[in-house]
Amino acid sequence: MAASITSKASANVPKASLSKRLLFPTWPSNDLPPLFAAPSTPPELTAELYDFIALALRAFVNPWWTKISRYDKEFLPDIARILTHVVRALETRVLDADLVPLVFHDVPAIVTQHYRDYRNAAAKVSTSYASGGALGIPLLFHNAQPHMAVAADGTIDPEYMRQLVDHILKSCLPPEDYAPEPERYVIREIVVKILLQDVIPKITQPWFIQKIILDSLGQQSVLLSKPRPPSPPASHFSYHTLIVVALSAIQALSSVGLAMAQAYRHAVTTIKRVNQSPQRLQTTRVSASPLFPPRSPASVPIPVSPNSPSISASSSISSSWAASAPQESPVAAIYAQSNHALPALMLVSEIFTTSARMAASSIMHTISLVLLLFSPFLDRLLPYLLAQALSPKLLLTITLAAKRTLFPNGYPAPPPPDPTPEEQAQMRARLLAYRGKSPWVETHLLPLVLGSDPSETLAAALDPLTSRECNVHLVMLLLDCIIGTLFPELLGA
Repeated sequence: MAASITSKASANVPKASLSKRLLFPTWPSNDLPPLFAAPSTPPELTAELYDFIALALRAFVNPWWTKISRYDKEFLPDIARILTHVVRALETRVLDADLVPLVFHDVPAIVTQHYRDYRNAAAKVSTSYASGGALGIPLLFHNAQPHMAVAADGTIDPEYMRQLVDHILKSCLPPEDYAPEPERYVIREIVVKILLQDVIPKITQPWFIQKIILDSLGQQSVLLSKPRPPSPPASHFSYHTLIVVALSAIQALSSVGLAMAQAYRHAVTTIKRVNQSPQRLQTTRVSASPLFPPRSPASVPIPVSPNSPSISASSSISSSWAASAPQESPVAAIYAQSNHALPALMLVSEIFTTSARMAASSIMHTISLVLLLFSPFLDRLLPYLLAQALSPKLLLTITLAAKRTLFPNGYPAPPPPDPTPEEQAQMRARLLAYRGKSPWVETHLLPLVLGSDPSETLAAALDPLTSRECNVHLVMLLLDCIIGTLFPELLGA
């Protein structure tokens, strides 16, 4: 009887999670310790991040550590404690950093310059600049936009990434946790391995970028444009048909009215919140506008330890970009703290080459004038929307997606095979054939924006993202810009 009661009681006890068993074996309860400093962090985000850390340590550390010391159960909890310090330090830096210039100025300027440099390199392939065609686009692009950590073939220097991660750990960890080298080296090598072997090689593939665009457009299973089924023959007139049409029209009008009323209330509430929110002091930077071209983003010079190979002081940038950067002027100061929407508009104009078509160029100039007219309100609305978007829910979504991708069955799955050339060509054909879901857009709007042959314009928009070597330069510049925003002390090192 007593044994049965004991078995029932043990069956009712919830099983401890992997993160509890692996990272916190001595923790008194099944509730995990807080990972973030903010008390408003949802508990499911903490649980998912701890689970992701436990899966990574079990996959990349535990196999070789058990061969060194089978009975040591304190190494993985110590690594988890160090990662907790790093996460909290990163949380503080993200909350303290001014992300508005990064999102609305630096990132659009870097992508815009990537398109310009790629197209300039493609235009030089058959000229004397390419030694009569002996030099390809990746090498010409590398000569125009060199980076000290990226070779012409797209290879990233692992020592650069090690130094970068090591200085991040130095900035985030207390001195007593940074001093022990084994734990710090293990964390550094795990991060470097994930970046250099798992993340960057995947996201720089042209087919992966095209797949992301297709998924964003909702075209995962949509093939090329299929013939529409023939419409049914028109039925004879009847009072029943007339009543159905009238009721359908009334229902459609009421739905439109309710949607407009809901949108109006939502817009009024958002405008009130935007006007009541305090405006944050912005750093001085010139926006990418038709009057002032985008300026060179500050690259991140990484301090080098005496024992590491020498690395140049900073990343080189495109000579054409540096040459187009204007000098500071009183007029430029007007744009220093405003016009958050114009860099994104200039990016769209560069991607779809609107300056080559009169109708598209007129539309873009009209939109830029409207944005300039409403810039005082947009400069408050866009930071507000950014603050609403950067929420714990977004981080939870990213964590769940990363866990499903890297550890689909709890362990690292073998990498899926890359699409065949036929499948990659099919994905590109889907993008070139995409015309939206509205016949009016396809018939009237697209010819104005994309020209008489939208497929040709879309192909020109995809071409700068079809070189893996050039995409590596783009990813590294974006990474440098993000690290420089979160760790500004590295810029002056």
